[in-house]
Amino acid sequence: MTEGNFVDYVKMYVSSGKGGRGSAHLHREKYITKGGPDGGDGGRGGHIILRGNDNLWTLLHLKFKKHIRAGHGGNGSKSRSFGADGEDFYLDVPLGTVIRDTETNEILLEITENGEERIIAEGGKGGLGNWHFRSSTNQTPRYAQPGMPMEEKYITLELKVLADVGLVGFPNAGKSTLLSVVTSAKPKIADYEFTTLKPNLGIVEYRDFQTFVMADIPGIIEGAAEGKGLGHYFLRHIERNSILLFMIPADAEDIRKQYDILLDELRRYNPEMLDKDRVIAISKSDMLDDELKAEMKIELDNELPIPYLFISSVAQQGITELKDVLWKMLNV
Repeated sequence: MTEGNFVDYVKMYVSSGKGGRGSAHLHREKYITKGGPDGGDGGRGGHIILRGNDNLWTLLHLKFKKHIRAGHGGNGSKSRSFGADGEDFYLDVPLGTVIRDTETNEILLEITENGEERIIAEGGKGGLGNWHFRSSTNQTPRYAQPGMPMEEKYITLELKVLADVGLVGFPNAGKSTLLSVVTSAKPKIADYEFTTLKPNLGIVEYRDFQTFVMADIPGIIEGAAEGKGLGHYFLRHIERNSILLFMIPADAEDIRKQYDILLDELRRYNPEMLDKDRVIAISKSDMLDDELKAEMKIELDNELPIPYLFISSVAQQGITELKDVLWKMLNV
């Protein structure tokens, strides 16, 4: 999946179907000139239904669908014939999709499971035919109910990436390079900041044909929690990751300080993120010789509060050990 094909924000108008009207027909046939009521009910209007689909990773297929309408219910007719229900409209969305009311920004529902179906706009009920209104004092009612009106609203679909491992780090920390090495994903890689502007997903192949999903989240900058840069746009994708893998380059001036800044941005955006399992990968460590690496270990053992590993995506150092640690954390 290329960056240009990743769409995680879509606005649209949805309208369910209106209910069909009930029939006020009176039974008539040869030799029966004054039969009783036999009007059928109107059909239900079609629903707009959101359905989770774990084969989808993006909202790209909905990018140009700005107006979604379900079918109207059919009208009732004679001989107590019911009107047909309006056709439901199914919107398949990737897991992790949040649906908001565009006008109020209120979260209406979330789709997190494959095959999960949730009605976002309910079709109007069909009106009752005059058959229902007969009584001993009114044996030929000449009225029936109209159908209920349709439901319409403007909604915003917002995808929060669902992945087992989310890569967190400042721009140009080596996240995309790691993803390209451990998965078959082909993220854009270059030696400048903000190469990645959209999340990239990849399947990491582990031993015995086992796999887990890794997400390369665009780089965080200080102040992202307040919306600086594209802060909120990036940070929301980290909310649904099981494990946070902090990527800090070996040539960083202060590794502990970088970790603290990243962690603070997550805390200010959503304190619940601190409940996730965390591990640090010190990237680009192929530039360190054994002596320097030993000195850094002594210092980092005292400073870092969580496990860490030295890795180099380019030199393929520490990659197998990293997979082992992540798999063990996912399956505790």
